[in-house]
Amino acid sequence: MKPDPPALPPTPRPDAATLAAWDREHVWHAFTQMQEYEPLLVERGEGAWLVDVDGRRYLDGSASMWCAIHGHAHPRLDAALAAQAAKICHTTNLGLSNPTTVEFARRLVEVAPAGLEKVFFSGDGSSAVEAALKIAFQYWLQADPPREGRTKFVAIGEAYHGDTLGAVAVGGVDRFTSVFAPLTFEPIRLPSPGGACPSTGRPAPALGESLAALERVLEAHAGKVAAMVMEPVLQAAAGIWLHPPGYLAGVREITRRHGVLLVLDEVATGFGRTGTMFACQREEVAPDFLCLAKGLSAGYLPMAATLTTAAVWRAFLGPHASRRTFFHGHTYGGNPLGAAVGLASLDVFREERVLEGLPAKIERLAAGVSGLAGHPHVAEVRQLGLVAGIELAAQKSPRRAFPWQEQRGMRACRAARAHGALLRPLGDVVVLWPPLSITLDEIDRLCAAAAAGIDTATGQ
Repeated sequence: MKPDPPALPPTPRPDAATLAAWDREHVWHAFTQMQEYEPLLVERGEGAWLVDVDGRRYLDGSASMWCAIHGHAHPRLDAALAAQAAKICHTTNLGLSNPTTVEFARRLVEVAPAGLEKVFFSGDGSSAVEAALKIAFQYWLQADPPREGRTKFVAIGEAYHGDTLGAVAVGGVDRFTSVFAPLTFEPIRLPSPGGACPSTGRPAPALGESLAALERVLEAHAGKVAAMVMEPVLQAAAGIWLHPPGYLAGVREITRRHGVLLVLDEVATGFGRTGTMFACQREEVAPDFLCLAKGLSAGYLPMAATLTTAAVWRAFLGPHASRRTFFHGHTYGGNPLGAAVGLASLDVFREERVLEGLPAKIERLAAGVSGLAGHPHVAEVRQLGLVAGIELAAQKSPRRAFPWQEQRGMRACRAARAHGALLRPLGDVVVLWPPLSITLDEIDRLCAAAAAGIDTATGQ
C-alpha cells in the first residue's frame, strides 16, 4: 500500500495590495470604465455597515445595489442559509422541485397583490422582466380565442428594466440602450410622467396629460398591444423620478379597459422600499405580472420571480403535442438556498415589524435631504419612502446641468467615502438607498456624508 502523499501547506492569503492588483488585472466591473477604476475591496458587512480590507467602515448607502434590505450578516438570514445548505444547495426547477422553493412560492402569493397566484422563478431582475415579456407575447398566441396581432409593447421614457435584450428593448435610458438598438425590438414609447424630457428639457407632463397619452396610444394601436411595462410609482435608474399620485391607478384602469396586460417591474421598488411591501400597493393596483428580484432574497443570492395570474397560466396548459409549454428557464431558477433566505426575509418583515418601523425612518430621511434643497448646486431633491435622489446642477435657475464629462455625481459619491458612506450616483443624481434596517442615527450620518460629498464635488 502506497503511503499517503504529504499534506500540502495551506495556500497563503493574498494581502490587500495583491488583491487590488488582481482586481485591476482580472475583474471586469459592471457599469464601470475600467481605465479609470480604483479598487475598493469590501471584506465584510455588519448591519448597515460595510468594512473594507483595510478595516475602514462605511455606511452602505446603496444597500449593496438596492438589494440588502435587512442589512448585512442578519442572524436570522445567516441561519436559514446554513440550515438549507446542510440539506441541499441546488436542485433543478425543470420538472421537479424542492420543499423550500414550494413554500416560498406560496408565501410570495400570500403577500403579493390579489390575483397573482403563479410564480415563475429565474435568476435576476432582467430575467424576471424577460420572462414576463415572453409569457405575455406567447399568451396572446394561445388565448381563447388567439389574438396573434397583439405583438407590441408600451414602455415609458427613461425606464430601466435590465440588460438582457428584451429588457433593453423596453428600457429607455439612452446611455444604457442605444448601442444595442440593432439587436432589439422597438416598443411604443410614452413620455415619462415623472421627469423632464432629457433631450428637449420639456417639463414632466401633468397627470391628465400622461394618462390621455396612454389612452391615445392604445386607441391608435387597438388590438395590437400585448402589454404595458413600467416601474410603479418611481423610476429608479432614471434618477429617482417620482410619478404623480394616481398615475399607476389610472394606467391600470386604462389598460384593463383596452384588454392590455400590465407588467410591473418591482425589482427595485419591491419589499418595503416605498413604505409598503410592494409599490403598487400604494395605489391598490394588482397587475397581470409582478417582476421581483434584488430584495427577494435580501441580497444574499441571485434570485428572481415573475408572478402572474391563473388566467395567463391557463393559456399554457395542454397536452405535450399542443406545444403550449413555456419553453424558457434558468439553471438556478428556484434555487433552494435563495428560497430559504427569501422565506426567512419574509419572517423578518413580520416578526421584526419592518414595515411598521419605516414611517419614522422615512420621515428622518426626508428631513435630512430637505436641507439640501437650498444648496446652490442642488437642482432638486426627490424622495419617496426610504430612497432619495439629489440632483446636482451647475446652476439652479434657470437650470443648467454640469457637463456630463465632469462626473460631478460620481465625484460627490467618492468624496462621501471620506465621511464614512458608500454611495452610488445615477449620472449627476446622488442616490441614498440604505438598508431598511438602518437606524435613525445612521440616517443622519448618511445624509451628512452625502452633503459633505456634494460640497466637495461642487467646490463649496
